[in-house]
Amino acid sequence: MGEGFRAAWFDGRSSRARDVRVTLAPGAGGPSLTLEPLDTTGAPLTLAHRQVQWPEAWSAKRIPRKLVVDLGVHGSLQVDDVAGWHAAVEGAGRTAPLSQRMQTRWSVFLVVTVVALAGLAAFYRWGTPWAATQLTRQVPLAWERNVSERALQDLDGSWLKPSKLPEQRQAELRARFDALAAQVAPELRRYPAYGPRLTLQFRSGMGANAFALPGGSIVMTDGMVEAAARQKLSDDALVGVLAHEIGHVMHRHTTRMIVEQGVLNVGLGIALGDVSTIVSMGGSVLTGLAYRRGHETEADCFATALMRRAGLPTAPMADLLLGIEADATGNKPGAKARQGTSWMNLLSSHPETPQRARDLKDGHTQGCR
Repeated sequence: MGEGFRAAWFDGRSSRARDVRVTLAPGAGGPSLTLEPLDTTGAPLTLAHRQVQWPEAWSAKRIPRKLVVDLGVHGSLQVDDVAGWHAAVEGAGRTAPLSQRMQTRWSVFLVVTVVALAGLAAFYRWGTPWAATQLTRQVPLAWERNVSERALQDLDGSWLKPSKLPEQRQAELRARFDALAAQVAPELRRYPAYGPRLTLQFRSGMGANAFALPGGSIVMTDGMVEAAARQKLSDDALVGVLAHEIGHVMHRHTTRMIVEQGVLNVGLGIALGDVSTIVSMGGSVLTGLAYRRGHETEADCFATALMRRAGLPTAPMADLLLGIEADATGNKPGAKARQGTSWMNLLSSHPETPQRARDLKDGHTQGCR
C-alpha cells in the first residue's frame, strides 16, 4: 500500500466533508480502497473493489480538475489531486474495462473494430448458413406443404394461368419426371430423413420458367416446353431443368432462405443495435442474393449428379439455358452480354449462364463437393 493522497469524504450522514487519506491496495478482484480520517476520530474504512463505482478512464489530454467517486452506501469521495488518484489506481493494478480503453486509446479502438468486422464476416460467411442448415432440419414437412399450397394459390390468382399443353404432352413429361425422381438416391439427399413427395405441375402465363416450391411441388411453364421445342431440343433438356428444381426441393432452399434471413437479421440486430434495421434491410438484400447464388450452384451440382445417375446428358439443358438467355437479351446463344449488364450480373441470383452452360456441357459444375 502506498502513501496515498488526501481527499474529501462525504459519508452521507453529515453535510460536512471529512478530510481523509486515501490508499489503494491490489486485490484478486481488483484494488481495494481505504479511507483513513485525518481528524483522528473514527476507524479507517476499507471498501472492496465491488463496493466502489470506479470512474471511467480519461485521455491524458483531458484530465478533469476534480473527481467524484461514488462509494455507494458509504457516500462519495471528492478528489482534488486527480493525478494522485490516477497514479494510485495504476499502482494498484486496476485495468480499465475494454469499453473505456476504446474511448481513450485509438489503438484499442481499431483492434476491437477489426476483430468485430472479422467476426461479422465470419458470421455471414459460415455462421449463418450453418445455423440455417441445422434449424431447417427442425422445420416440419407439413409446414412446407402448407406454405407451398398458399403460395401456388396466390400465383394462380396473379401471374399464372392454367396450362394449355395437351394432356398427352403433360403425361409424357410427368412420366419422365417420375422416372427421374425415382433416381434420387440417399447419397444425393442433404437431409437423409427428408422425403417429400415430388410432384410436377404445369402452368402458363410466366414465360419460359420452372420453379420449386417447398415440400416437393415443382411447376414448369408452357413457355419452357415451347422454348425447348423451338430450339428443336429433346426432352432431356426439360428433364435437366427438372433435375435442377428437384435439387432445390431436396436441399430445402426456400425454407433455408427464410431461416437464413431470420438468423441474419437477428445476428445483425444483436451486433449493431439501433442501426440494425437499416443495415439489416440492405444486408438482407445483398446476402440474400449471395445465398441464392450458392443455392443455384448446389442445385446445378445436384442436377449433374442426378442426370449422371439416370444415364442422361446435361448438354441439352445447357443449350436450353443459352437459348432462353438469348431470347431474353437479344444476343446470340453464348455471345458476350451487352454493355451495361455487369450490374445486373452482380445483382442476379443466378450464376452467369454462359459459364453454367459450359460446365453442364462438360458434365460437371464448379463448386461441387
